[in-house]
Amino acid sequence: MTDVDAQIELITRGAAEVISAAELRKKLERSVKEGRPLRVKAGFDPTAPDLHIGHTVLIQKMKQFQDLGHEVVFLIGDFTGMIGDPSGKSETRPALTPEQVKQNALTYQEQIGKILDLTKTKIEFNSRWMAPMSSTEMIQLAARYTVARILEREDFSKRFKEQRPISVHELFYPLIQGYDSVMLKADVELGGTDQKFNLLVGRELQKEYGQEPQVVVMMPLLEGTDGVNKMSKSLGNYIGINEPPDEIFGKTMSISDSMMFKYYELLSDMPTSEIDRMREDVAGGKLHPMEAKKALARELTVKYHGAEAGSGAREAFDKRFSKGEIPADIPVVVMPAELAAKLGGDFDPVSLGKLLSAVGAAASSAEGKRLVLQGALHIDGVKVAAAGVRFEKDREYVLKLGKLKYVRLKT
Repeated sequence: MTDVDAQIELITRGAAEVISAAELRKKLERSVKEGRPLRVKAGFDPTAPDLHIGHTVLIQKMKQFQDLGHEVVFLIGDFTGMIGDPSGKSETRPALTPEQVKQNALTYQEQIGKILDLTKTKIEFNSRWMAPMSSTEMIQLAARYTVARILEREDFSKRFKEQRPISVHELFYPLIQGYDSVMLKADVELGGTDQKFNLLVGRELQKEYGQEPQVVVMMPLLEGTDGVNKMSKSLGNYIGINEPPDEIFGKTMSISDSMMFKYYELLSDMPTSEIDRMREDVAGGKLHPMEAKKALARELTVKYHGAEAGSGAREAFDKRFSKGEIPADIPVVVMPAELAAKLGGDFDPVSLGKLLSAVGAAASSAEGKRLVLQGALHIDGVKVAAAGVRFEKDREYVLKLGKLKYVRLKT
């Protein structure tokens, strides 16, 4: 393992919060002195069969710990998956069947091998200790935390005040996630910022069971290709790691220039110093942002499909958009003023239904929205199924609707 300062620099790269930095340093110093790697846990509920790159923010951080010589535990929450994580939810989530959970879990194991070294990765299932737990033991676990503390959680508190249903089984979710840390004797747990409450419950329960509390490393949530909402398959703003190379490359090229470096920081293996240099070159006009984005798109494509596929996807993209394969005589339209007012800053994304109607590509906003949701719209060669997209000022986009209808949009 490398020296402590170097480890801390890599571990905290892109992190939103570490609880606590002093405890992390102490654990790392002891790890170096004793030659004992830290046990690093990250849990994933198998709620869907495919992972997207938003999920890989935590897996990338696990890889960094793994590269430093620490032991990483990829915990599949096959037991908690049947509850459904209530974090950030305004209503009770439908529970998955054991069969759905099992099938999704199998696909996770195959997909994480694209990032982690599976020979050095411990894969666990929390049903191993939760399924055999007796009702007496469950009550004893519940006795170690109070309802008042559970209701401090923002989503529960809001639902309680609004008199929205909270099922009793949901209250067990943070307890079980915390108990997972007890059973694994985790030194570090990774999670998104939306998981803060659950992660801190793990620290409290470890103290209750006489263990040294884990350090919590929280990573920011990755916005999707629309640049606004958390990446989600249901919103259509995701990049799936099992998607074809051309899709991964093209969707990455569709993210905004301002979002690009967040993707670099959270998803790339490129050293921070090189990312900072690239950022300076783009800001100073030495490097065109599109070239920087192509490098990112190629890296992500290589990561999930190999070097040959990465090169092929870049060549295909250049052929389509840099070598004039788009018809030269397509109409040029300017984004209407009422929609252009939303460009840049922290404004809401532009409604694609309204946009298609305004530029004459659809008879109405409703028809435009329907076409988008059917997957008929491509922006700069990338299929877009999100209801809205964040466009940048002073740029040109090529919109393709269906097989033949092209529009060159100026913002």
